[in-house]
Amino acid sequence: MTDLRPAELLSGLCHTDRENPFPLWTDGHVSSCFNQLVLGALPHAAMAVFSACYLGLVRCSPPLQTPPPCGWTLRLVSGLLAALLFTADVVLVSILQQGDMYLDLLTDSCAILAWLVHVSAMAALQRTVFRRTRGPLLLLLLVLLSIPHLVFTLVIYCESEGYLNLTEPLKLARLVLAAARTLPLLMYLLAFAFPCISDAGYTLYTNAVDGSPLLPESPPTDTGGMVAEDGSGCTSRLFYLWLTPLLRRGQRGELDKPADVYHLPRKLRTSVVCRYFHQCWEACRRGGGAGGGGGAGAGRDQWPRPVSRNLLNGTWSSHYLEEPLELEGDVGLLRVLHKAFGGRYYLLGGLKVLVNMLGFTGPLLLSSLVTFMEEDDAPVSRGALCALGLFATTLLSSILRNIFSFEVSKVALSARAALVSAIYGKALRVSGSSLARISLGEVVNLMSTDTDRVVNFFNSFHELWSLPFSFSIALYLLYLQVGVAFLGGLGVALLLLPLNKFIASRIISNNKQMLRFKDSRVKLMTEILFGIRVIKFYTWEPHFIQKVADCRKRELSHLKVIKYLDAMCVYTWAALPVVISILTFVTYVMLGHQLTAAKVFTTLALVGMLIIPLNAFPWVLSSVLESKVSLERIQRFFKLTNQDLQAYYALVSPEDDQTSVLLSQGTFSWQGPGDPDPSREGIKPEAAKGSLMLHSLNLHITKGSLVVVVGKVGCGKSSLLAALTGELNRVSGVVYVADRGAGFGLASQEAWLQHASVRDNILFGKDYDPAFYQAVIEACALTDDLNVLPNGDRTEVGENGVTLSGGQKARLALARAVYMDKDIYLLDDPLAAVDADVAEHLMQKCIMELLRGKTRILCTHRIEFVDKADTVVLMENGTIIKTGSPAEILPLVEAVPKNRKNEQNARERGAAKQEEEEEEPGSPPDLLVADDPDQMGAEQKQAGGLAWTVYQTYWAAVGRVLASSVLMSLLLMQASKNVSDWWLSHWISELRNNGSTRPNGSTPVSFISSQLLLFSPGHLMCPLPAGQTFSSSNLSSDVRFYLTVYASVAAATTVFTALRSVLFAYGGICAATAVHNRLLDRVLKATVTFFDTTPLGRVLNRFSSDLYSVDDSLPFILNILLANLFGLLGMLVVMSYGLPWVLVPLLPLALLYHRTQLFYRHTSRELRRLYSLTLSPVYSHFSETLSGLGTIRASGSSSRFEEESAKRLEQNQRCLFLSSAAMQWLDIRLQLIGVAVVTGLGVIAVVQHQFHSVDPGLVGLSLSYALSITSLLSGLIFSFTQTEMQLVSVERTEEYSTGLPTEPQHQDAQLSPAWPEQGGLEYRGAVLSYRTGLPNALDGLSLVVRPGEKVGIVGRTGSGKSTLFLALFRMVELDRGQILLDGLDISTLGLGQLRSRLAIIPQDPFLFSGTIRENLDPCGRHSDQQLLDVLDQCHLSPVVERMGGLDAEVGERGKSFSVGQRQLLCLCRALLTQAKLLCIDEATASVDQRTDTLLQQTIRDKFQDKTVLTIAHRINTILDCDRVLVMHAGKAVEFDTPAALCQRDDSIFQRLVAGR
Repeated sequence: MTDLRPAELLSGLCHTDRENPFPLWTDGHVSSCFNQLVLGALPHAAMAVFSACYLGLVRCSPPLQTPPPCGWTLRLVSGLLAALLFTADVVLVSILQQGDMYLDLLTDSCAILAWLVHVSAMAALQRTVFRRTRGPLLLLLLVLLSIPHLVFTLVIYCESEGYLNLTEPLKLARLVLAAARTLPLLMYLLAFAFPCISDAGYTLYTNAVDGSPLLPESPPTDTGGMVAEDGSGCTSRLFYLWLTPLLRRGQRGELDKPADVYHLPRKLRTSVVCRYFHQCWEACRRGGGAGGGGGAGAGRDQWPRPVSRNLLNGTWSSHYLEEPLELEGDVGLLRVLHKAFGGRYYLLGGLKVLVNMLGFTGPLLLSSLVTFMEEDDAPVSRGALCALGLFATTLLSSILRNIFSFEVSKVALSARAALVSAIYGKALRVSGSSLARISLGEVVNLMSTDTDRVVNFFNSFHELWSLPFSFSIALYLLYLQVGVAFLGGLGVALLLLPLNKFIASRIISNNKQMLRFKDSRVKLMTEILFGIRVIKFYTWEPHFIQKVADCRKRELSHLKVIKYLDAMCVYTWAALPVVISILTFVTYVMLGHQLTAAKVFTTLALVGMLIIPLNAFPWVLSSVLESKVSLERIQRFFKLTNQDLQAYYALVSPEDDQTSVLLSQGTFSWQGPGDPDPSREGIKPEAAKGSLMLHSLNLHITKGSLVVVVGKVGCGKSSLLAALTGELNRVSGVVYVADRGAGFGLASQEAWLQHASVRDNILFGKDYDPAFYQAVIEACALTDDLNVLPNGDRTEVGENGVTLSGGQKARLALARAVYMDKDIYLLDDPLAAVDADVAEHLMQKCIMELLRGKTRILCTHRIEFVDKADTVVLMENGTIIKTGSPAEILPLVEAVPKNRKNEQNARERGAAKQEEEEEEPGSPPDLLVADDPDQMGAEQKQAGGLAWTVYQTYWAAVGRVLASSVLMSLLLMQASKNVSDWWLSHWISELRNNGSTRPNGSTPVSFISSQLLLFSPGHLMCPLPAGQTFSSSNLSSDVRFYLTVYASVAAATTVFTALRSVLFAYGGICAATAVHNRLLDRVLKATVTFFDTTPLGRVLNRFSSDLYSVDDSLPFILNILLANLFGLLGMLVVMSYGLPWVLVPLLPLALLYHRTQLFYRHTSRELRRLYSLTLSPVYSHFSETLSGLGTIRASGSSSRFEEESAKRLEQNQRCLFLSSAAMQWLDIRLQLIGVAVVTGLGVIAVVQHQFHSVDPGLVGLSLSYALSITSLLSGLIFSFTQTEMQLVSVERTEEYSTGLPTEPQHQDAQLSPAWPEQGGLEYRGAVLSYRTGLPNALDGLSLVVRPGEKVGIVGRTGSGKSTLFLALFRMVELDRGQILLDGLDISTLGLGQLRSRLAIIPQDPFLFSGTIRENLDPCGRHSDQQLLDVLDQCHLSPVVERMGGLDAEVGERGKSFSVGQRQLLCLCRALLTQAKLLCIDEATASVDQRTDTLLQQTIRDKFQDKTVLTIAHRINTILDCDRVLVMHAGKAVEFDTPAALCQRDDSIFQRLVAGR
């Protein structure tokens, strides 16, 4: 009797028969009971609940003074009137006291409560930003839901006795009251339709109060000003209505830039998250205390206020940088993450349990419903309750699952912000010696790959415990269904566990190896891109392509293993459900049990649920283990020692307050205390192998003095400056610097520039002071350059200053240092890269005048300026050997008589300037528009849908035959699955016909599990016998026959599955190989102009994250997409075969699906692209910071760079957050459509049961299909969208593989191997401009250089000196004219043929990480003895021997050598080439004079019979040339012997020589 209690309750409440307590239909209309409960009480209860959500909204501040629009007032009045009419009805019902009075009282009470809450909600909304809108649409829907109840009430009253009878006034009064209720409803609807609002476009912007709702009716003017989610009501959050304006904008195709997306909710903002993370770090370091466990709730009072309007105009709130946030101490990163985000994350675990439990209610309720169908005389209330239960549980499960996913993604987003910021902050503070042990690529990888893996842990961890939990419940429920028979299937499943474990462990170990090779490949690519000019000059492209290919080959060998192991997993998963179900049913029947429709159906659903945990577990486990590995890598980085400036500098100041810098017995090393092999880690090889250090340094510098440091190449001048800024490790002694906190003005030897405009580089974060700015520009001789640049000081400087010449870079870096206005200036040879009169100008105007009164320490090889110094310091072998006045020191360093000294300077003047002009206009015309300085920097985002060509590209990359084979095997696999289902149904039908069947002889039907198998290509399809039982007597030869056929078909299925898995894995690897090879080949063939105008990070992104997508993520998600697609096709075929009428409701559903996913996909695709677009600046800013760490730290700009990084990260996080929100927006809608279908089918089934026109098998089939098809369709859309997102990577690589401008690739087959035999060179009317619209860099140049002649080239900046060389090497092609080498027009030759016969020593010395041997002779063409000889000729032998010979590592980009030594190594390369023509571009600018003199002698000896062209800043280096060429504005203005030119009074050269 217990299960009849609900029925008793209903019959009592509704005054109905106990056998049918809840009739749906009586007397030709809906029953009164159904009308009052389902159409009356339920909608009104919903109206009360949802209206209540709006009561707590934040009011506008200040309070609004204007009267509310009349529409709101009218709705308030109509609501109050409706509540009054229901109250009157309650009074009448109480007086009448009919049988169903309690039902009426319940309904009326619900209605009164609903209208009162609704009125309160409207009153609350009037005080929020909704005041100027119609208010949320949900309010209208809630009111509309109550209309059916009113209509049926009037129909029931009209057809019942007494309500139209004047003798029964109370009943008549109820009818009148019911009719009167139409009036307030009409008033309400009219007021909503015509709200009388003057300005409806009101919405929340960032400067509005946090927490105002975000449900605008009309499209907002600017989504970029809105805040996501904060202040939205419950409904808005539940159904993501706050996203609608953004989705609309995306659909209109207007999501073009990152600024168009919403701002993050307050608690997810980078500044808020980081401040909180640092508090937790501190708390862990102190061992408890502040912070609490919950990420959201803890420490609320310490959270900074949200950023307001300043976010929009580009400024940034620096709340979290008020004090330096140093991550110090040996703190476990996991512990900090746990403290920061643990509490909130574990709470979500509770939600996960609930979601899992609800997952099991579906199969059980279906089982009850099928059982109900099988009993003809079952009371309809049982069916109705089952249908209602199905509706409630599927709805609740959908909503909770959606909330869970979204909240987890928020925690992961916060953790990402915290980790990326913490890694950036750590990099800014880690000591120089610690950082030397890690390559730049590795640190960038920590921020990208490793952080992403740790963040993925948040998605995996809850699965890790919930999968075994689900597995146990599924087993228990199976046991309840089929008893011990489930053990047969389970045994097979458990046998696979060790296999899965083995596969998972192999995948992880291979993954580690693959990542290692990926790291080294990305590192190598970074170097190649940095040194691309050198590679092209020396035609080393094939060698480096081979090096990258080797790295890639090793990386792919591990990827191959991973993919084949994946394929094995997919195969076992796909085969498992079939095997388990066969074994379970056979065991069950063998044990003599009888199978019923409900049993088979429920068992299959549970087997489906059992497979899910088994399949997913290895993946989840490997994901968790991957994140553990990455966490350890990040942890190691955090354990590196920080710079401790407090301990480094002496705190006690000397007695005399005039001391600016004091060194006493200082010993400094480039290595930290516990460093390994110094020859590899050290930065300068000044000292012997075990003791790379500065030692016994004593120096006293008074405030305001000019100190010049001189000494040979590699004697430790730069290291001395590094020791003063705290970049070295202080071994012993005392360092004192006055007012250290103010920082230094540092101009380093290798000018470091940011990828920003010239002005931004100079200002370096300081405010613009026009007068001082102008003075700095003039003092640093930049006025002329700014006039030449296309946009003056607004011109964008390429990455690392690639678009400027060496001289311009040096002067720009100097200008930046001067503009900082510090007390102490450290100038590391800023005069090296400029010519004589510019050097003179810098010395006089800048160093002597503008910086007068400041302490200046100048390292230089320009000894002509030494006499201006107050003190001169002479260094050798890492120590100061003498300090004194210029008069004392000068005789020790002069290499040539005084009268020859300055001529070199005058000639230098030409060199720097000319290259500027020549290199600066480096960007292609389509990227740089004359009037828009920022065009060059912005990466172009593809717009709209993916072009069809992207799919074709990937298809071609896989291989057309292979791709077709994959599709074919998928088709066969799906077909064989469906055939096995059909056969099983046929078998059961035969068995049923042999045994007892139902009189109506209903046809057999197939069954399918309700669960989508994510990784398998469809899912378990098994039949539900429509007959009641199997008879054990049928286990005869018949059964054996059927079983054999069924097993054979199942075996065929597994074979096709295996085939498809292996083919797919192979196809993925083929595609990965093809895409990488094409990309690498095209990039290395690209023109130099492309590299000058494209930030390095942008190209690297293609080689790292985009290729990772093509390698790994794309095949994975594509596999799922194809599985879903074929599964859906198979399912539709089987459904239309078994139940054609099911297709009728599916048609409108398909339309609805199509519209929803289309609406979603537009925006989701654009958000993904914006995410990729905003990711590059985060990484490129990070690598830029690491390159310029010395300058940033010396000038005390760390906190500003941290802010900049946070700003870029925030923009990236905005796109990522909205991307995941959009996904959840789609998910909840698809789930709701699924709920509607399931409920609809359930209701139809119950109604049909009343007419006895239903087959329980058909119902089971329809419902299980309904359950599956919705999850399958949602899976299809997700996997399709994800595939599209991943294909963006193919699109981006393809853009480079096909769209880059490449150098001509033709060859001249007739060229003699000995060419050029003479080395005679002729320019005939050569005209060259870098871009259209820019002045000609060579303007009709004609000159002839005789074979074997030595020509010196001078001229002002921008006169076209370096352009001569670039034109000769065809780095830039001539517009008109010819260049002839030995009478042959060089434009007819192949580039490789031409460049390999020439030699050049470029201005910027570039070394690759690797050994000295690899740097001198990467292609291995020379013997060791030859290499040692050239090293000796270039005076590098002692240094190389000290480092350990030819196999010594040169460090990343040659950091084991000083700049001068690097230039010498580049000279060695040129000496090895044995070319007939040598071009020298200021190759000895960073070398001291004595070494320079020796080098010039070496060049004269070695190239005695060869043609040599020399651009030099030191006039004395070219005075002994055969002829001197003076360039001006791209023309040769003088070309004669030095002696002849010196005789002419009007000669420019003569003035240069005299000016020394």
